[in-house]
Amino acid sequence: MLYTQIEQDFQKAFKNHEQESVALLRLLKATLTNKKIEKKMGKEEILPDVEVIALLKSEIKKRQDSITMYEQGGRPELAKHEKDEIILIEKYLPAQMSDEKLIELVKSTISEIGPVTQKDFGRVMSAVMAKADGQADGQAVSATVKQQLSI
Repeated sequence: MLYTQIEQDFQKAFKNHEQESVALLRLLKATLTNKKIEKKMGKEEILPDVEVIALLKSEIKKRQDSITMYEQGGRPELAKHEKDEIILIEKYLPAQMSDEKLIELVKSTISEIGPVTQKDFGRVMSAVMAKADGQADGQAVSATVKQQLSI
């Protein structure tokens, strides 16, 4: 379970006085706790990996947006800090699917759905994202589906 792994890594980083890791993991723990509160979960209940992955991807997206802003503002040291945090967060995410596997997945999904047109983009996207199970970025899936549907 990712939730438990983050807890354990926080404890280890705290004991080893790894200040940057502790700060990031503390923030991730707070985000996960807030999600548990939002879902009215008990203290002992653990968020499923699917939800933890979604929250981690959201945190990565926030940092990517910050990197863009810092680079535009001429603050490369802050952009580097955000990039380092992304690397730490990504270690909790499942390995990303290769481009070839993604194309294969999109093609097989399209053939399962049957004859599709450009109007079926949303249906194909949701089916592929469900099958990818967190192993593919939404933007990459979108680009591949558009390519296969020739939009």
